[in-house]
Amino acid sequence: MAVTSWVESLRAAGKTALLQDGRRKVHYLFPDGKEMAEEYDEKTSELLVRKWRVKSTLGALGQWQIEVGDPVPPGTGSLGPELIKESNASPIFMRKDTKLSFQWRIRNLPYPKDVYSVCVDQKERCLVVRTTNKKYYKRFSVPDLDRYQLPLEDSSLSFAHANCTLIISYQKPKEILAAESELQKELKKVKTAHNSDGDCKTQ
Repeated sequence: MAVTSWVESLRAAGKTALLQDGRRKVHYLFPDGKEMAEEYDEKTSELLVRKWRVKSTLGALGQWQIEVGDPVPPGTGSLGPELIKESNASPIFMRKDTKLSFQWRIRNLPYPKDVYSVCVDQKERCLVVRTTNKKYYKRFSVPDLDRYQLPLEDSSLSFAHANCTLIISYQKPKEILAAESELQKELKKVKTAHNSDGDCKTQ
């Protein structure tokens, strides 16, 4: 029921699309004023970016909040070389999905794989990362599962470590794979503009 509800929300949203630099950019405007922008690889239809923006209580547009894709470094352009160097050594958390899995990458974690523990917190509906040396701890949700109101399953969770990067994967439930397939069919119906340097905008 919840899967159908979210898919219907996407169908009902105002949508505009733009083809730019090998990416299909789709902008959604929901009836409550929320905005969602997604970017897909033109050839593979793989999701590269998803971000959200909401209006304040006074009606002003807020900052885009990135859900999928590379994070925007805080204070970009205002940091000195020393601070930038120090910041680059801190763990960097980002989400980059594959066709079959939700996937998160945490860079700048140099510890061996057996130091990490990744588990599901069923009560709080989130994933938890911790290290036995107590150098890193993080909790984060899976918004897609919340939107579709699907449970978190321990059996769907796995992780790997390579090149100072912890890679956490959560296998997408069949309900979400089916919904994503339906969404791609819907997006093909949206008239797409071609632009070399523009962005998606609501009409």
